[in-house]
Amino acid sequence: MVLAISSFELQIRKKQQEVVGFLEANKIDFKELDIAGDEDNRRWMRENVPGEKKPQNGIPLPPQIFNEEQYCGDFDSFFSAKEENIIYSFLGLAPPPGSKHCKTKTKTKKQKIILSVFIKYVKLRIPSLCL
Repeated sequence: MVLAISSFELQIRKKQQEVVGFLEANKIDFKELDIAGDEDNRRWMRENVPGEKKPQNGIPLPPQIFNEEQYCGDFDSFFSAKEENIIYSFLGLAPPPGSKHCKTKTKTKKQKIILSVFIKYVKLRIPSLCL
């Protein structure tokens, strides 16, 4: 059996996993929207990524991150914000109570924000075996 998956698809998958893993580890609510299997999601993502963030061909690659309708950024922006410790600002979220970035010491209500991560489910292509 041979598994064929391009290095390009592996790069996308790795970036998606890093974003999702970070959000899960930090208990940040989000929803994944598949652009491979849902034309409406793909169209919405392409229409709502700002022009300056689109590659030359005009088609942005996943992962793309939105806070409700507000564009947050792509993987490179996410990674930079994480490295600079400004991830909550990048995501449009208040830092969690008790964190070093939180200005207030009091508990705040949990934010009801829909953080969307547009991803592409990468399917392994398995060629049929000839017997």
